This record gives sequence, C-alpha cells and structure tokens, in this order.
Amino acid sequence: SAYSEKEKLLKAIDVGIDKYVIKPIDMDELFALLEQIVKTKIIGADIIEISGGYSFNQTKKVLVKNGVEIALTKKELAFISLLVKRIGTLVLTEEIRNVVWFGEKVNDPAVRTFIKRIRDKVGAGLIKNSPGLGYKIELKK
Repeated sequence: SAYSEKEKLLKAIDVGIDKYVIKPIDMDELFALLEQIVKTKIIGADIIEISGGYSFNQTKKVLVKNGVEIALTKKELAFISLLVKRIGTLVLTEEIRNVVWFGEKVNDPAVRTFIKRIRDKVGAGLIKNSPGLGYKIELKK
C-alpha cells in the first residue's frame, strides 16, 4: 500500500475510528477490543452522563453542558474522548501525549497550556489533575 502506518492511523482518526490494530494482530488484544466495541457501541448508551451537568455523546463525539454543545478542536476532542473512555480513572500525561499529539513532540508546559485552554472552554471543575501524573474526569455520582 502507498500509505504508511501513521498515515493510515491519521485517516482512521479523521473518520471517527477510535482504535487501530497493527499487524501482526494479537488475538487477546483483538478480543478485548471487540468486547469494548460491543459494550460501547452496541449495548451501551450513546450518551455518558458526567458530573456537573456534563454529558458526552459518543456517536456525535460532542461534549454537552446543560444541553448546550461545547465547541472543541480536534485535539481537544481527542483529549476529552480519551478521558471519557477511561472515566473515573487517571490517564497519565504520557498517554495523553501519545493520543492527542500522535507522532509529534510536545513538552509538559505545552500540555498544561493546552489543558488550561480546554478548562477555560468547559469549566475548571470537569477535568481533575493529579500533579505530575495526569488527568481524569469523574463519573456522575
């Protein structure tokens, strides 16, 4: 194929694919991925309720606060989507770098500035910080 693995992944992300399996395929990883797809796409609801009047529509890939969609850039949406997929769990800064800035170099101050911009858009209370480790979004209580 004329496309590199990175180009294929970037094309997949553009059309809304949230997982890319690289050959050779690990069967355990494939079955875990299929189980996750069944839970989130087939069985699970499209809307995840988050604390503080927030919700995330997995189908439309939009963050909503009190019924109003919040406009986010692609990278901001990738960040929020990652935290929502792992809701209630700390996502390490290194993983955030790998997902949001795939293949790009980014330093800690740039990540903090990026997250501050998101907090300015969505409200400071949504994204919780564990200094030096990472970030998370809490599930509705």
